[in-house]
Amino acid sequence: MNRIITSLSVVLLACCALAAQAQGPDAAVPAAGATSTQSATIAQFQKIEDAWSDAENRRDQYGLELVLSPFLLDVSSTGNITTRNQQVAQAVSSDDKTFNLTQKVVTVRMLGDVAIANGTYELHHKVNSSQMDEKGVFTHVFERVRGGWLCINSQRTPLREDAGLKSKKPQQSTAEEPFHIPFFSKGDKSSDQ
Repeated sequence: MNRIITSLSVVLLACCALAAQAQGPDAAVPAAGATSTQSATIAQFQKIEDAWSDAENRRDQYGLELVLSPFLLDVSSTGNITTRNQQVAQAVSSDDKTFNLTQKVVTVRMLGDVAIANGTYELHHKVNSSQMDEKGVFTHVFERVRGGWLCINSQRTPLREDAGLKSKKPQQSTAEEPFHIPFFSKGDKSSDQ
């Protein structure tokens, strides 16, 4: 019995090796779950993000409830964590007439009934009495619910604008060896023992 199992294992491994060799070394291997910017999935999630932005911009409670899951956890660009009910209450009670959110989906990864959308956003809003423009990236996790998609997790990260750093020269390293591998570097004390 062991000989039969061993023989079948060898045959199975040989078939796998032949299949891999038939594809060739230059065969493109698609990334698991990643889609391109031209796919129908991107367009589908862009519509969802547009509905979300539109609901935020119009302070539309029902529009927000159509895209945000009751289990939503939102991490803002400042690190504040809120739920769907808090998000809806903030949007509806806001008196900021200049508030404008735009979101653009860049990639979507499908994992069964879960989708992860990554993209960029631009937010124009008031902070205290001054106007603020914020650009950044987002990650939204969606769950398929009754044939539609609801966001269950949202994370925004603002992009830093370092206008002053662009004009500075990069500093040179003063280290003798820029890369240190323990037990192999010249100056490593632990290798002298």
